[in-house]
Amino acid sequence: MNVREYGKDHGGEILISFLFYGIMFLILLAFRCPFSFITLFSVLFFLGFFLVFFVGFFRKKKFYDELFMNLNRLDQKYLVAEMVSEPDFYEGRLFYHAMYEINKSMCENVRKYQGNMNDFKDYIEMWVHEVKLPIASLQLMCHNNRELQAKKYMEQIRRLDRYTDQVLYYVRSEHAEKDYLIKEVNLQKAVSAVAVKNRDDLLGHGIDLQVENLDCIVRTDGKWLEFILNQIFNNSMKYRAEDRQPLICVSAEEISDAVILHIRDNGIGISASDLPSVFQKSFTGENGRARAKSTGMGLYIVKQLCDRLGHKIEILSERGDYTEIKIWFGKHDFFCQS
Repeated sequence: MNVREYGKDHGGEILISFLFYGIMFLILLAFRCPFSFITLFSVLFFLGFFLVFFVGFFRKKKFYDELFMNLNRLDQKYLVAEMVSEPDFYEGRLFYHAMYEINKSMCENVRKYQGNMNDFKDYIEMWVHEVKLPIASLQLMCHNNRELQAKKYMEQIRRLDRYTDQVLYYVRSEHAEKDYLIKEVNLQKAVSAVAVKNRDDLLGHGIDLQVENLDCIVRTDGKWLEFILNQIFNNSMKYRAEDRQPLICVSAEEISDAVILHIRDNGIGISASDLPSVFQKSFTGENGRARAKSTGMGLYIVKQLCDRLGHKIEILSERGDYTEIKIWFGKHDFFCQS
């Protein structure tokens, strides 16, 4: 709030004040009042005028400066009414009470939609748990019949299982902190569990899985880590190169303050233009459009989970050559229970 804009806003009042001053000045001259009296009148008039002008300006300036300062600091700007004090001028009090009622209505709507969203998430979680039961039953039936047709059924069932897992973890990922348990996890066991889960696809596509130096202990949530690894493995299998033997290499290295997990494949790679966007929500890129139907959610969920678990993730790739994902597990005891 500045004096110039405040003066423009009160231009009509200022004009009327000076008009009346001019009339009074002419009247005093017409009645031949002493010059000293006219001078005193003028001094008192301008002193009173500027006093009223600047007192009003600074009263309002204090309120609006506080309002905009708090507005700039807040992420949820509709809560600004809770951060400012009620002003001591009439127009400000009217504005303050109107803003308070707007804020109250907004908060009620936010709570309403949050409740609806929580109900939706609860329903999705329930649905996923229910739909996984017939999937498990179908898997059991197919394992009892190892004919070629059963293998085709199994492939589709595994895809369905992966997609339902993705929905489940997507729903939970926004509130992962309520569902994880940080403890020491052996990378060798985590990778082995993911390899066993995907063994049929690895064997069916003739993918060579190489592991080395994985006998490392990291602090993370084992369940969420397996989901992260499963998403990365699925991407490597989906975007494998057809003109060479598919290969996935998994290794780990220890540095002073972290353990770095490397997952590298020799697939079709990612173009340089797509690489900065692969962790964005629903981003499919050239590979997703050209090679397979893709939701663009896998790596997005992986990035969200890594952020919430405190792990750094990075992706390197060269089109037509390789893709490598690195995950940093910090060597700290912040999450450990005493």
